[in-house]
Amino acid sequence: MQTNAVASRLSRITRDPDICHGKPVVRGLRYPVQSILELLASGMTPEQILADYPDLEREDIFACLEYAAQLAQVKAVYSVG
Repeated sequence: MQTNAVASRLSRITRDPDICHGKPVVRGLRYPVQSILELLASGMTPEQILADYPDLEREDIFACLEYAAQLAQVKAVYSVG
């Protein structure tokens, strides 16, 4: 069940076939969620990311994390092969 804050955050993640080939991006900008997550995984802090990408907002980074958390909520995992 999503709270209003989570739903609001997730509204920052958009998809448009004309932007980044339809990949999920932040607020229609050309920042794929995957790229932000990779920066975080590499050890960058949100502050470092915001310094490098001034048109991003702190809530955008949290939105990317929330999006990843939603994707990780799988019901079952199947072995292939």
